[in-house]
Amino acid sequence: MIEIKNLRKTYGKKVALKSFSYTFEDGIYGMLGANGAGKSTLMNLLTDNVKRDSGEILYDGKEILKMGGSYLEKVGYMPQQQGFYESFSARMFLVYMAELKGLRKKEAKKQIENLLEIVHLSHVADKKIGGLAQALLGNPKLLILDEPTAGLDPKERVNLRNYIHQLSQNKIILLATHVVSDVESIADRILIMKAGELVADDTPEHLVHAVDGNNLEDVYMNYFGDKGEK
Repeated sequence: MIEIKNLRKTYGKKVALKSFSYTFEDGIYGMLGANGAGKSTLMNLLTDNVKRDSGEILYDGKEILKMGGSYLEKVGYMPQQQGFYESFSARMFLVYMAELKGLRKKEAKKQIENLLEIVHLSHVADKKIGGLAQALLGNPKLLILDEPTAGLDPKERVNLRNYIHQLSQNKIILLATHVVSDVESIADRILIMKAGELVADDTPEHLVHAVDGNNLEDVYMNYFGDKGEK
């Protein structure tokens, strides 16, 4: 379980996250919001990639800042921008990340081949890739995915979505995306963020019903279309 209490982050005069509080348990959480809503900031705070201004993040009751490496071992993270590793092949990248995560070579090799197959990259394992597979190394309990289906064709997107759904039985999965259909069918709950605040949190079905809509696209437009931006 991840408990977030009154989390706040600013960049100069810009408030990126305003007193955010939430409790995550096993399941899939779809995070929706326009650019600048605070989704990526929240993810960076959960992975301890940036320093918070105030607030707490507790993993099973323990402050993650005090857990250090033992917390990071439980986290798999796929950032939206992965330009630092563009020169790596898929296999090279996974070997590198496995070493960083401290996996034994025999176990790492087994996981790498399995993950390449899962994300349909075995046939291009020596070409440039993004970083989805590395986020899955080590079987993390907390999986944070920022736009994981970007650049995938429709078939690959569906395959990946189905796999993420299979993973969710014993993990906390946070999935931020602009592709609403990616989370509508698999998310247990949808978090809608706007200007650094959580403005809605419910099941996809309840959110759709609340706006008298047909699907989650209608919910998104209610908050971020012309009507929602006024």
